Amino acid sequence: MRAIVYRSFGEPEVLELADVPRPEPQPHEVLVRVKAAGVNPPDWKLRRAPYPPDYLEPPLIPGWDVSGVVEEAGAYVGRFKPGDEVFGMLNFPLYAGAYAEYVVARPRQFALKPAGITHTQAAALPMGALTAWQGFADIAGVSPGQRVLVHAAAGGVGHLTVQLAKLRGAYVIGTARAAKHDFVRGLGADEVIDYTATDFASAVSGVDVVVDIVGKDYPARSLPLIRPGGALVAVSGMTPEDVAAYTEAGVRHGLFVVEPDHAALAAVAGLAAEGSLNVHVDRVFPLAEAAKAHALMESGDFVGKLVLEI
Repeated sequence: MRAIVYRSFGEPEVLELADVPRPEPQPHEVLVRVKAAGVNPPDWKLRRAPYPPDYLEPPLIPGWDVSGVVEEAGAYVGRFKPGDEVFGMLNFPLYAGAYAEYVVARPRQFALKPAGITHTQAAALPMGALTAWQGFADIAGVSPGQRVLVHAAAGGVGHLTVQLAKLRGAYVIGTARAAKHDFVRGLGADEVIDYTATDFASAVSGVDVVVDIVGKDYPARSLPLIRPGGALVAVSGMTPEDVAAYTEAGVRHGLFVVEPDHAALAAVAGLAAEGSLNVHVDRVFPLAEAAKAHALMESGDFVGKLVLEI
């Protein structure tokens, strides 16, 4: 089969199209013929620097998000059958090899593709939507009327987080560059702050939940904005000093790592099928142009998601 591989770590140019053996499903796995693969920040971050280094041995196939058609179902698989259209996030944070014509994984890492949307759209959903869904379910507990601040609200995780927060009845504030404000407002955000022109820490106060997708100094700058009893969903990390400060302040916090989740994925599929949750695909690239997709993602010059079509 064709797949994107890299044999060394570094710039997008290390990605190359290659012929590799097609994976064979075990009795507890399904083989999926991939129609589209989502491109996410961990894809390029791990391309630059291996983590964890003890099990990575090139050549490697990047990617976790896929949408496609079940080609084979193992003898112990009862959930899906050949011909079913499915989508999912596979094995994260371990390598899954999504930038390929075929993938294998356990059936609970998939759900039926939402009716009425394309494979390209479905491939853009899993990691971003599951991150927001699980962050709200496990850490933040967003309820109607609460104020939610979403950093990087125009990005892959952010634009889905805004919508899911609104579906929970929250008042949503997003940060984004000025050129992306119309897009974020179109998602339902009640306020949008241009973080390049305004210090969000001085423009916002009294929020119940912060969803931080940026990292760096954002957790520290966000802490004074959170009401007592509020929460931080830290997608991009916290320093030990951040953890100590949040603990001392009595603010719930979690260094959040998304995981495969069939039940949540099925719920997301239902929202997407009914039109309550819409994924925005900014650009679509053929599989052979994965390096261009990575370069664009690293530049940040897009909104929503990037997808590879197989």
